[in-house]
Amino acid sequence: MSAKDAFVASAVGTPVERIEDLRLLRGKGEYVDDLHPPGLLHAAFLRSSVAHGVIRSIDTSAALKMPGVHGVFTSEDIARGSGGKVPVVSLRLAPLPELEPFGQPVIATGRVRYVGEPLAVVLADSAGQAEDALEVIEVDIDPLDPVPDRHASARNAPMLFEHLGRNCPITYTAAKGDTDAAFKRAPYARKETFRTQRHSAVCMEPRGVMAVWDGPGTKMTVSGAAKVPFSTRKILARHMDLPEECVDLIEGDVGGGFGVRGEFYCEDFLIPFAARKLNRPVKWIEDRRENLLTSNHSREIDMELEIACEKDGTIIGLRGQAWVDAGAYLRTSAAVPPRNVAQFCSGPYRIPNIHIESSVMLTNKNPIGTYRGPGRFEGDFFRERLIDMAAGDLGLDRVEMRRRNLPTDADMPYPLATLNNPEKKEELDSGDYNLTLDRCLAEFKWAEKAPLQGKQLPDGRYQGIAIGCFIEGGAAGPRENARMVIDNDGFVSVFVGSTSIGQGLETVCIQIASDALGVGMDRIRFYHGSTTYLKEGFGSYHSRSVVMGGSAILDAAANLKAEIRKKAAGKLGCTPDQVTVGAGLAASHSGRTLSLAELGGAGLSSEGTFANHHHTYAYGAAAAHVAVDPRTGKVELLEYVTVEDVGRIINPLTTVGQAVGAVVQGLGGTFMEHLQYDENGQFLTGSLADYLLPTSTDFPNIKAIVLENSPSPHNPLGAKGAGEGGIVPVGGLLANAVANALSSLGVQPRELPLSPPKIWSLIHQRST
Repeated sequence: MSAKDAFVASAVGTPVERIEDLRLLRGKGEYVDDLHPPGLLHAAFLRSSVAHGVIRSIDTSAALKMPGVHGVFTSEDIARGSGGKVPVVSLRLAPLPELEPFGQPVIATGRVRYVGEPLAVVLADSAGQAEDALEVIEVDIDPLDPVPDRHASARNAPMLFEHLGRNCPITYTAAKGDTDAAFKRAPYARKETFRTQRHSAVCMEPRGVMAVWDGPGTKMTVSGAAKVPFSTRKILARHMDLPEECVDLIEGDVGGGFGVRGEFYCEDFLIPFAARKLNRPVKWIEDRRENLLTSNHSREIDMELEIACEKDGTIIGLRGQAWVDAGAYLRTSAAVPPRNVAQFCSGPYRIPNIHIESSVMLTNKNPIGTYRGPGRFEGDFFRERLIDMAAGDLGLDRVEMRRRNLPTDADMPYPLATLNNPEKKEELDSGDYNLTLDRCLAEFKWAEKAPLQGKQLPDGRYQGIAIGCFIEGGAAGPRENARMVIDNDGFVSVFVGSTSIGQGLETVCIQIASDALGVGMDRIRFYHGSTTYLKEGFGSYHSRSVVMGGSAILDAAANLKAEIRKKAAGKLGCTPDQVTVGAGLAASHSGRTLSLAELGGAGLSSEGTFANHHHTYAYGAAAAHVAVDPRTGKVELLEYVTVEDVGRIINPLTTVGQAVGAVVQGLGGTFMEHLQYDENGQFLTGSLADYLLPTSTDFPNIKAIVLENSPSPHNPLGAKGAGEGGIVPVGGLLANAVANALSSLGVQPRELPLSPPKIWSLIHQRST
């Protein structure tokens, strides 16, 4: 940006209320289920009720005769329409050749491997007619012995892919230093086994897809895109044997994403396939049972973790083995949780020697993917529990043990363990991590509450407090793109490849564009996500949308101003570098000013790109105060405080909202949420009566503070990701608080969720 274009930022850093909320609260949002084109058909899926078996036959003849039914497709129909082969859902993130054979066919082919796997899709005039037709499809499946969990998968269990001969597709390793030597010389070491349960995001709006095929124009238009529309377009175009430019993915309003919504699923192929085959618009909206049963699950990890310390609490080594229950197939982002739990198990601490292995285990369950803070939430639970246990053994203050091992500014950039296959190095980018710890302790009033540790209230409940530290990675590359156009009415249209999944993207990006252009926020129109807006985009994941998309907007704004200077120079009789672009994009030189109208600036446009392979790392600390009823096992959260340094803050209001929302999701995963299967691979939590979610009244006392002490050096905004940090420390923090409350009873939680029956059982086991 030219010095002549300098301006005082007025929008960035201001707590602007979310612009999109006015539209949504008035009922003027447009979600995929609000779309009703003429001739629309509705889809319903027949899903396997068998966890593991060989498909002998699927008879759809009776369904085809049902009123309103226009088509029924099985794997045979899909293969005939796809060049003789059923497409496979491919890995988007961290793909490796050795993982490809474990991919999921878009419709069950020859064998079923989990309850909920699609067997057939029915297309009818109404959703009710389509669902009625499912009832008369006759399916013959020979059951096979299921592999219900990772323990069975590791033993002599049936192979989910017999020709491959193993249920462990890959083991990742994250290493640093000489761990064996560190443990050999360590005066103290402790090993523990921990477990986090299977759960996932349950978005307010379930998944939905609508496809419209324009045969004469060779154009497939798919509505309901979220998270990564350009990636989905690439995969869909390849599977449909179409050029990418013949496929458009349209993003409307999205009722939540959290890593689960927006990846490529079977339905993302089958609905466009049906639309093309029948030459009619086709729509499918996931019901809540399908959402719980078939949207990506996550979090189910067992881990043996060992810590080595000096007697003063300095951590010199961390090593362990994790087993990740990946479900029946590896699809889309399945590689991320096992990779992350290995590489980020050390969290924010200075640990010179690390060796973590993470094995991916196949079972007859729904496949996994990413969920807010993938692998980090789990790793923090394992590590923070172990640090508290070690501090207790060594007779050390838990706060001081953490403080002793946190990095400072002088340590930056601080290298984390290096991941293998493929090699991936990571380093913390900036910050003095003790600052957020100290701020959290002060806000929580730790010194005042410390005497309450383990003490009983008059009603017999035990009190416990705990502190934990965490990091949040963000800004995944490789790049993001933006485009700006000056409209005929003098407004500026801004287009960006980032997507909106409920995080307030419109508001913060308009704030960035407003300051970068020197125009009011009310003079900017903002468009995002859809593949029709830009030649290339990368979407929103890994807390990247503001860092990458916002930085691309800065570049586009600088380029637009350059275009204005160039155009104005001809009218003002000077060179472009003599022109100043000021408020309202007016151009001036030697006392003469040209407005946009005088300049004839309508139609001027620019593009911008921000490329970056260096991740940002926000960091923070959280503290909690609980009361535990030993008679029932119920835990009440009395107070929760989180403090996170997120680099430059674009909008304090939305940033705090993201932090509080993430904490509540973490509390749900810590106390309530559990996707359960029985020993036969049957799904047990198919409704919200079985799968408990937090409500607004469950956890009323949450305080989130965001700081901007340490801007990231890796982008011009100085911003860091801020959408996931709040969820990362919750499990470990609350487990430690419960353990501290029940210390006199000898209770040490080693697995989640911390449900009342589980806490009661731990108390009962210790007392008998």
